[in-house]
Amino acid sequence: MQVGKPILYSYFRSSCSWRVRIALALKNMDYEMITINLTKDGGQQFSEEFQALNPMKQVPALKIDGITIGQSNLSVLKQVGQENQLTWAQQAISSGFNALEQILQSTAGTYCVGDEVSMADLCLAPQVANADRFKVDLTPYPTISRINKSLLALEAFQVSHPCRQPDTPPELRA
Repeated sequence: MQVGKPILYSYFRSSCSWRVRIALALKNMDYEMITINLTKDGGQQFSEEFQALNPMKQVPALKIDGITIGQSNLSVLKQVGQENQLTWAQQAISSGFNALEQILQSTAGTYCVGDEVSMADLCLAPQVANADRFKVDLTPYPTISRINKSLLALEAFQVSHPCRQPDTPPELRA
């Protein structure tokens, strides 16, 4: 097995990629990033080179010590179809946030589960960004909004944010 710096195959707007970037930043892990544009040329994830790395043809893909781990959710949006994406995303996010807001009443401290950042927080911030992207009204979710504000104040969440990635288009940069 090859041992060296981890390699993250990422797309700036992928919420799943953002979760991995947050985790790597929280662990202060030095890594190389290779950007995979999911929209250019029909999607760079479909290239033979990337398919050899990740047969699922999805980002993120994290290569550590010669082992590649992958996961993604873009395929769901493609199945829904362009014309239905906004409505579907708003309903799916609102449904999840309705349940989460109730759960957080008994678990939240500064973050989702007490006062330490947990895996729940790594999932929350990217999902709130998706809510913003798909124009979900966050007013009914004050706990989610408060926690997200606290998370976005942390350096790991700032440096990993989609608006600060090397492949972020200039018009979407912070």
